[in-house]
Amino acid sequence: MTPATTAPSEAAGRIHWFRYAAPQQFYPLAGKVLPCLWGLSALLAVAGLYVGLVLAPTDFQQGDSYRIIFIHVPAAWMSMLIYVVMAFWAGLGLVLNTRLSSMFATALAPTGALMTFIALWTGSLWGKPTWGTWWVWDARLTSELLLLFLYLGFMALQAASDDPRRADRAGAVVALVGVVNVPIIYFSVQWWNTLHQGSTINLTRAPSMATVMLWGLLLMVFAFWAYSIAAALHRVRSIILEREKGTEWVARLTETQ
Repeated sequence: MTPATTAPSEAAGRIHWFRYAAPQQFYPLAGKVLPCLWGLSALLAVAGLYVGLVLAPTDFQQGDSYRIIFIHVPAAWMSMLIYVVMAFWAGLGLVLNTRLSSMFATALAPTGALMTFIALWTGSLWGKPTWGTWWVWDARLTSELLLLFLYLGFMALQAASDDPRRADRAGAVVALVGVVNVPIIYFSVQWWNTLHQGSTINLTRAPSMATVMLWGLLLMVFAFWAYSIAAALHRVRSIILEREKGTEWVARLTETQ
């Protein structure tokens, strides 16, 4: 087959996917995948908690208190990842003026704030038996707390204006400026002398935990991934309906429901 005959099909494929950048086209697509994502997150969470709380052995140093990592670590990872993704969509919406990109950024913020709060809360619960205190102004803890304030600031700016486009632009500036905090959180244990332990899982070396512990942790990470995507898609559908409520397709959708 010659390039001349393949080019039109490739172009048609790109156009097929680009059409989902329109809120009207993306709304039903998100609705189709949501049940699968909710179910997947529940199954992975049940499996991960069973492996982490029942099958994983007791740690010889921390006892059973270490088991909070099966919640703490996935939440901490997702808090950073969601912020980077949120900043990406917010920046894309700011530069290209794409409506759905800004909606995605808005939809991600509450889940990111939730993950950050869970990471801080479980970290305090873990710190009490490990460090003897609920909180220290450790570099990683402090920068993670700053991340929570960035999420809250982003959402506050979004809610402060009645003009969605102006709110999107203001939020995008905060998101892009604040993204510098993410590498600070990740590398803080290497850059400064902190109480917080280093990474248990590292791409450059073998994990320093039992295999069953690692499997439980990875299952919970994937569960948090699936939940975060499902929550964002569910929320972005609500945002689409709110912002597109004056359009004909939303009116037709409302009539059929």
